[in-house]
Amino acid sequence: MDDIAVNRTANIKGMSWDFFVPVCVGDLLKTGGINQYVVQDVVSPKQLPSHLNRFKTALRSQGPLCILEHFDTAYSVLQHTTSVDLGVKEDTLELLVQVVSSLSTSLPSLLISAAVSAAERKEKLNAVKMSVFLLCKITECLESDSYRHSFITAPGKGGKKAKTSEGFQQWESVRERVLQALVQLLQLDIRSLWNLSLIEEEFTSCVTCCCYKLLENPTISHVKSKPTRDGIIHLLGLLIKKYNHLLGASLKVIQLLQHFEQLSSVFAQAVSVWSTEYGVRAIIGEVMREIGQKSTEELAREGSGVKAFSSFLSELSALVPELLIPNISVLITHLEGESHTMRVAVCEVLGDILVRVLCGDGLEESSKADRDRFFDTLQEHLHDTHSHVRSRVLQVYTRIVNSKALPLCRYSEVMGLAIDRLIDKSINVVKSAIQLLAAFIAHNPYSCKLSSTDLEKTLEKETTKLREMKAKLHGSAPVIKASELWAAMEPELRVTVGTELECLGDSEKDQQEKEEEADVDDGKEIEDGRATAVMIAQYLRVNKYRNAVRLCIKAHSRFPESGMFSSLSTLTQETLMDTLALLFKGSDEDTSEKSQNLPPTPPKGEDKEAVDAELKKQERLVQYLRETETFALQVERAISVINSMLYRKTTSVVQEAVEFCVTVCEFSVANSLSGVRKMLPLVWSTDSAIKDAVVQAYRRLYLNPQGDTNRMKAQTLVDSLSELMIDASLGTIQCLEEIVQEFFGSGNSLQSTVVQVLWGRFTGKTETSVLYKRAAVLLLGMAARAEREVVLSNLDTLCSVALGEKVTEDFLLARDTVITICNITDHVRQSRGAPFRLPQEHQLFTRLTHAIAEGAVMEYPHWESFMEQAVRLTYLLAESPDQLCSRLLQRTARLLLDKIAEGSEVNKDVAQTQEGSQESNEQGEPQFLSCQCLFFHMLLCHVFTSLAVNCVCLAQLLALCGRVAFWQVSHLERSVSSELRRRRGETEQREEKEKGPSSKAKLTANESTMEEELGLVGASAEDTEAELIRKICETELLAEENLLNAFLPLLVKICSSPGHYSHPQLTTAACLALSQYMMISPSVCQENARLMFTVLERSALPVVRANAIIALGDLTVRFPNILEPWTQNLYARLSDEVSSVRQMAVTVLTQLVLKDVLKVKGQVSEVAALLIDPEPHITSLALNFFNELASKDNAIYNLLPDIISRLSDPERGMSSEDFNTIMKQLFSYITKERQTESLVEKLCQRFRTARTERQWCDLAISLSLLSMCERGFKRLQECWECYSDKLTEPGVYQPLVAITTKLRRGAKLQFKSQVDDFEKRLTAVHTRGLENVESPEMDEENQKEGQATHESVTGMPARARAKSKRGQSKPSVSSRSDDSFVTPQKTRKSKKPVITFSSDEEEAEEDAVLTESETPKVTTPIARTSRRARLRN
Repeated sequence: MDDIAVNRTANIKGMSWDFFVPVCVGDLLKTGGINQYVVQDVVSPKQLPSHLNRFKTALRSQGPLCILEHFDTAYSVLQHTTSVDLGVKEDTLELLVQVVSSLSTSLPSLLISAAVSAAERKEKLNAVKMSVFLLCKITECLESDSYRHSFITAPGKGGKKAKTSEGFQQWESVRERVLQALVQLLQLDIRSLWNLSLIEEEFTSCVTCCCYKLLENPTISHVKSKPTRDGIIHLLGLLIKKYNHLLGASLKVIQLLQHFEQLSSVFAQAVSVWSTEYGVRAIIGEVMREIGQKSTEELAREGSGVKAFSSFLSELSALVPELLIPNISVLITHLEGESHTMRVAVCEVLGDILVRVLCGDGLEESSKADRDRFFDTLQEHLHDTHSHVRSRVLQVYTRIVNSKALPLCRYSEVMGLAIDRLIDKSINVVKSAIQLLAAFIAHNPYSCKLSSTDLEKTLEKETTKLREMKAKLHGSAPVIKASELWAAMEPELRVTVGTELECLGDSEKDQQEKEEEADVDDGKEIEDGRATAVMIAQYLRVNKYRNAVRLCIKAHSRFPESGMFSSLSTLTQETLMDTLALLFKGSDEDTSEKSQNLPPTPPKGEDKEAVDAELKKQERLVQYLRETETFALQVERAISVINSMLYRKTTSVVQEAVEFCVTVCEFSVANSLSGVRKMLPLVWSTDSAIKDAVVQAYRRLYLNPQGDTNRMKAQTLVDSLSELMIDASLGTIQCLEEIVQEFFGSGNSLQSTVVQVLWGRFTGKTETSVLYKRAAVLLLGMAARAEREVVLSNLDTLCSVALGEKVTEDFLLARDTVITICNITDHVRQSRGAPFRLPQEHQLFTRLTHAIAEGAVMEYPHWESFMEQAVRLTYLLAESPDQLCSRLLQRTARLLLDKIAEGSEVNKDVAQTQEGSQESNEQGEPQFLSCQCLFFHMLLCHVFTSLAVNCVCLAQLLALCGRVAFWQVSHLERSVSSELRRRRGETEQREEKEKGPSSKAKLTANESTMEEELGLVGASAEDTEAELIRKICETELLAEENLLNAFLPLLVKICSSPGHYSHPQLTTAACLALSQYMMISPSVCQENARLMFTVLERSALPVVRANAIIALGDLTVRFPNILEPWTQNLYARLSDEVSSVRQMAVTVLTQLVLKDVLKVKGQVSEVAALLIDPEPHITSLALNFFNELASKDNAIYNLLPDIISRLSDPERGMSSEDFNTIMKQLFSYITKERQTESLVEKLCQRFRTARTERQWCDLAISLSLLSMCERGFKRLQECWECYSDKLTEPGVYQPLVAITTKLRRGAKLQFKSQVDDFEKRLTAVHTRGLENVESPEMDEENQKEGQATHESVTGMPARARAKSKRGQSKPSVSSRSDDSFVTPQKTRKSKKPVITFSSDEEEAEEDAVLTESETPKVTTPIARTSRRARLRN
């Protein structure tokens, strides 16, 4: 060993060898060429530490050249890399870093010096190559060990990470030092160490392979790896710039991107640095060319790195977009490829170029052409086949608009395309389109505050002005100077003069001249020289040069003394041209005089410029207004579409729509409040994300005002909220209560100031309109929900301002005031103490009674809405409200009777009765009741016999009666019942306290028994209280001595005699009042149910029918057992001829069905028929019904067969197109395979009972609409006998073939062959008939298929085999009777009850209550019983 070391030292001193960087590490052990270095001593792992110590000592003493002597030691570490300790590798790496750093320090002096021997140069070169080779290879080994160790120490299920060795923890910093050492060395111009400065490729590859190895680390793109990442980028930049690594780098970038997706951002940064800091721009072209040459088929495959390519291009374009333009053509080809990911990347590259490079007004023509071409490309891909591309292109446009890089001429076109994308099927596309439209509004160059109507008027006005300016300008003389005209005509005129002078002496020409002169004179005699001069000038202006020249020559002979022609004494070309110039341009002193005879001179230059500037200014104004109008129309269209998205099921779309509504409102866009109001009900949404979005939107718009002082902020807040409440519906106000209540309950510093502003507006201290006064009082009511004292402490103010003497002038203000006062009652807050009520003598109830009674006998438009709220407030806030309302009814009826019986004999009796009733108030209640009954008996008699009754006043009285009856029941069941429970609870607590501590021991001993007994006692007490309330409603409210009972006969009379009482308002009020009376007790409901349904079916007034169905819906909720037999009458209104009635019917039935008040029966087919209603709103209601019904388990699945039966009934007459539309929607709710399989069998069995060809076609279409699966197809084959004889009909055959077409898509080979065989069978039967197709061979084949499926039924015939597959334990639907599809017609007609209206009170009325046999008990079954069974039952 020592001999080898001595020989090696001698060789080093002589330096007779060269070190060649090997391709593989093991190549250094092989005998190479002449003077090629070969490793001779591979140290064993045990001896490595001692040899490394020698290496370290030699480094300190000899410097970096010691690597020549100790190369084998470091190489031995590479050879034993799997067996040596980590510490040995780290020590070796540290020594090599020192060697390379020392070389970086010592080499500059050598490289500068010219007197360096070849041996010394070779020595340094070998040292550089050896040290760099070893450093790179050991770095790669440690990197692999670190990556492998990271997998072993990765956190497990418990989330705990295994302990990492200290060496690997320090690897990050060591790796940075390695890269810094290599950068310092390679920054030097070490190429001079090589012969002819040609660095071998192996040396460069050694360094680059190390760099790319480090880049393969998955964490290289993390933030913590930024120093390492930057070091690699700069090292590769040096190699590309100085060491000819350009082509290799571009290929390696593509290769690594293909396998490591996380490197996209790293390489984007690297290529950006290489092209800018190192000036190697060609690298971008090489990389883009490599990507562009990728075939579309290759990129469409998985694992092709297309995602990494896409991300790389997107991030690179964001860094250096200007450098991509020269090579963009190689990427454009991918826009036609199959990979949507590459299409997205190219579109984003175009977007970055348009935002950062091709923007602004100072672009060259070529740049403008590129910009327009790129915009056209982006617009094309707004219609891309892939939704992801459409979405990303919209996002690119959003970035362009936000950067204000979109040319103004493209605003309208792009915005129209974005609006079209709002109806896209993809949710992401819709969201991106909404964001783009919001960006358009936020950055638009137009004014959005004007509506399109106002803009149209302004545009028309300015267009008219522009038209007048143009007409005025064109009507004036052309503004061209005479000298300019002369200069233009002089060359041609000179030729003409020469020609005429040459022909002047010719006699033939003279004769022709005479003739032409006669034409020139045109019969006019030349009076003097001035007129001749004017004529010559006119000839010159109209380009008649020959006539002008000849007339000028003739004028000289006629007027030789004239100064204008004196120069023609010598007739030459020059003198003639001078004379013509003088005549045309004129002399300075004769300018004013000639202007009267010559054509008008043009305006001065300054005037011309002013006119042109004004005209251009007007043209720009008109163009601006035209574009603004177009933009406003598009904004209104976008607002309309997006507002309809506020109630979509997708949360993210709703959030984007809410954000858009906020944006348009913040920019004061016309009609922006429509969306803000429409989204308000979403505060009740069950989705917390949507609710929070709406609350935050309103807080941002209305509850965060801007201003210098609290007073100004409060004024702004009140103004904005008042604007929102003006003309708002009651539902909108209720929704707004939630947001305003949150504001007043949050402890905001503006609360007190806002309340002061509101009171100032309501009382009139601050001048404001009536609408804002109403808004102020409603806002005060919302504040009272959070703090009662806001209103309670100012109750007298409310009464005096809104309920005073002028209450009849504004019943709307009075109504809103009553609503505000209702917010201080207990019903808006959970109070466990004694109820808060005011005494009957309070001025509030006195004023309310007076206002209601006085308004009832007058025709005020808003009295009824005020009355409803006033009666509600009375029952919620007054003590003994029944007594107050009894006196209110008495007073109102008395005033009405005074009005209709004024001056008659009855009036005297009434006056006496009034006196008696007044005395009864003092003497006691019994006398009051008896007198009251007599009074109302007289009132009703007068009403029944008189035709002079004021129908409006009577309708208002009946509306008051109905409202009192309703709230009386509500008062008993809520207020009285809760008060009874509260008092019972207090009594139990008092008794428990009175028992004292002595009873605690007994209670502890018998705790379980006592709890049970107390539970029973509590339940029994609650039942007793409920029974008491029911008894009062049943026996006392409508007793003969009760005031409410006096009006019931009148209500029944009016409702049953529409011929006598035909006034719409009276009939409507009577119908509603009667329904409210029916809410009192089951007996009243039972007695008048027939009359209410008669009104529902027979009334000629749509408003009465609509109100009747609302009332009957409420009655169904209260008394479901009584109304259940009349369910079919409710469903019948779904086919009412008036749309408002149908709308109300579907709304009521939706609530009843979804709340499980009504059982879902076959009549739901009537709701299904509304899916094709001509009214879009009704269609949406029906669609919402089925959407909600689908959430119930199997609800639609159970109803489908019966719906198909009813809709395909020939007597219904529904077209096949409408049937298909309905069924397509209903079958979309069938998503489970088991449901599909069962429905296939049920529908196939119905072929047997279908009687008409149309029914066969409907069944076949229904089958084709199912999402057929393999199990469903098997069931379809098993039911072959059910429909095979109908296949000759095209309407049956074509839908079944469509099923096979859908099944064949994406099917496996075996299943596809089964589908093909089935289709061949269908086609054969369709073309040749069933009897010519089925044969023993086919039967045998069917038996073989059955044997393969179920061996136990091999010998069975086809029919028996199909039945056996369904099982014997449970009969299938197919075993039912054959008349299950169509409801069989009755053999004898049952006598229907005759329901008639009577205008004669003495006409006897037949009983129309349904009999037991006529009342529907169950839903129409899928398979009905036989006729004999029905007759027997």
